[in-house]
Amino acid sequence: MSQPVLLVIAHGSRDPRHAATVHALIRRVRAQRPGLRVETGFLDFNIPSVQGVLESLAAEGVRDVVALPLLLTRAFHAKADIPTVLRQAPAQLRIRQAEVLGPSPLLTAALERRLYEAGLTPADKSSTGVVLASAGSTDPEAIAVIAEIAREWRRTGWCAVRPAFASASLPRTEDAVRELRALGCARVAVAPYVLAPGFLPDRIARGAAEADVLADVLGPAPEVARVLLDRYQEAAAARIPALASLGA
Repeated sequence: MSQPVLLVIAHGSRDPRHAATVHALIRRVRAQRPGLRVETGFLDFNIPSVQGVLESLAAEGVRDVVALPLLLTRAFHAKADIPTVLRQAPAQLRIRQAEVLGPSPLLTAALERRLYEAGLTPADKSSTGVVLASAGSTDPEAIAVIAEIAREWRRTGWCAVRPAFASASLPRTEDAVRELRALGCARVAVAPYVLAPGFLPDRIARGAAEADVLADVLGPAPEVARVLLDRYQEAAAARIPALASLGA
């Protein structure tokens, strides 16, 4: 039996850097898993749309799809938007929705990769405070996950790790930077816990003006591609019912 097609569902953005970064990540995924068909659809702003990709797959005769939200936390898009779109897919498609990417030790490793690429070294950990800067959410579950990631990451040897949010929640990146300064950390680094550039990542960067180090977004880091494939494999192997379709 052929393996399900992997449909990666990205949010989309008016910022062209967003789609470019998503496509770079997908190229890395394909390189890590030759032979797996990987398609990309966007919820908004960019093409192809998720619905358009699903209709094309159905027209080709594809039957099994794993839909993977390109998201770091389970917030509104993963809980509401994406299931709604998937239920409108053509009825002949059997679709399983994979879990979001985070949390994962692989993503923490990708955060550290970006910090080291920005100039830090492992020897700097004990004297460096890190701001774990995410986009933010009104979903309490998503906020709690970010806080827990910060607590767990602190235990790996950093001077301190504080969560911050670009929208919807507090503190902001600049406030977390100042808090780490007040704690006495010799240097302060900002690690954006976001997948691609855009409006909110730019806000994080502005908030990092007083930090010593600003890491890049996670983007097409190899660890991100690995966790994406792990989520695909978990969904493909799971004995769970496919999403009910509203399609004709």
